[in-house]
Amino acid sequence: MRRLFSNRGATVGLVAVLLLFAFAFLGPLVSPWAYDYIDYTALSSPPTAAHWFGTNNIGQDVFAQTARGMQKSLLIGLLVALFSTAIAGFLGAMAGYFGGWVDRVVMIFVDLLLVLPSFLIIAILSPRLKQFGWLILVALLALFGWMITARVVRSLTLSIKEREFIRAARYMGIGHFTIITRHILPNVASFLVIDATIAIGAAVLTESGLSYFGFGVQPPDVSLGTLIAQNQNVATTKPWLFFFAAGALIVFALASNLLGDGLRDALDPTSTAGRTGRRRRLRAGGRGRGGAAPVGRAAALSEDAAAAPGATVPTARTRPTGETR
Repeated sequence: MRRLFSNRGATVGLVAVLLLFAFAFLGPLVSPWAYDYIDYTALSSPPTAAHWFGTNNIGQDVFAQTARGMQKSLLIGLLVALFSTAIAGFLGAMAGYFGGWVDRVVMIFVDLLLVLPSFLIIAILSPRLKQFGWLILVALLALFGWMITARVVRSLTLSIKEREFIRAARYMGIGHFTIITRHILPNVASFLVIDATIAIGAAVLTESGLSYFGFGVQPPDVSLGTLIAQNQNVATTKPWLFFFAAGALIVFALASNLLGDGLRDALDPTSTAGRTGRRRRLRAGGRGRGGAAPVGRAAALSEDAAAAPGATVPTARTRPTGETR
């Protein structure tokens, strides 16, 4: 957590994401207006004390509608990220662990789905399945959103399964699926958390794009995409109708990517940014002491050597063989 909060971009992203979640799920509770209520006394009203974000052409409260649209988009994004990450983790781990025909079948399926134009297929299928509501959109987005992650999980599993603790588990007779769920998946959990965080932002953008073209969330329900589509023609004359929804979408997309990058640096010790941060801290420590600063056990040994002149400090090449009394 310390490494996460030391990253300014990640901190800004986390705060922005939390604020947008609070706005989406607490906003409808504090708003005096329902998102579908029509106030005939305030048509196309700019922001006022009664209507905080103003009203649209038919008198609906923009604050309530934006909060409802943000809530719907975030809910879809969360579910898509959860399901797609779960599918990717399980299938990728199975392909890497079992190898052979299991690996070939999974990779052929991955390659097939990567070739297909997912946005076009979802746009064609979702209107024909709209009787199932927005849940069918979640299923379609999750179906086409796990392939790249599965490839990475497979590569990580190929390395992990050769380690000694996996071989020991096999020798002890532990089942294959138990090894996958208890030993392999926990070792790739940090990558899956990072990927799921970024996937939420990507799913929200995809859902908003589909809803903008009329293939996603259907009226009378609203999402950020439908709000942007409905009010794009009055973006310059009545900006409050357009820019609140568009601004929320842009801020969330940027914040989720900043948070994902910060989580990568904090959870992945092999990341370039993480190594750069450690080098900077080491240089700062060296300047503070007037030179290169020893760290960890080497620092303690150096201090002991300084306190006892003539004593030898054990290193990687020389070890103390004992003491003579």
